[in-house]
Amino acid sequence: QVQLVESGGDLVQAGGSLSLSCATSGLPFSRFAMGWFRQAPSKERECIAAINWSGGETYYADSVKGRFTISKDNAKNTAFLQMNNLKPEDTAVYYCAASRGGISYYISIRSYAYWGQGTQVTVSS
Repeated sequence: QVQLVESGGDLVQAGGSLSLSCATSGLPFSRFAMGWFRQAPSKERECIAAINWSGGETYYADSVKGRFTISKDNAKNTAFLQMNNLKPEDTAVYYCAASRGGISYYISIRSYAYWGQGTQVTVSS
C-alpha cells in the first residue's frame, strides 16, 4: 500500500520559514518524481515545485521562485519543501505527490498517481 504523509505545516508570521516533509512508503521512491502542490480556499490546486527522480532537475512556480526549495532524499524515501520568507498569500493546504513517470519532473496534476493528505500552512501578516 502506497502512503505519502506530509508534516511540518504550521502557523507562522510573514517573513518566517517552514520546512515540510513528505514521508513515503510502499513505492520505489528513488524512481519517482515528486511534486508539491498547494490549494488555497476557493482556488484551484497548483503545482509550486517539482523534482525529477534523481533530484537533478527542479521546477518552481514564479510565485515561490527564490524562496522555496524542493529536494528529495532517496535513501530516506522522503521529499522536502523548504519555505523561506513566507508571505500571507502562501497560506494554503500543501500536498505532496508522487509520479511514476519518466526522467523529468511534472507540473500537471494528472501526472501524479499518489497524493498525501495535505498539511495546513498559515502565514499571518
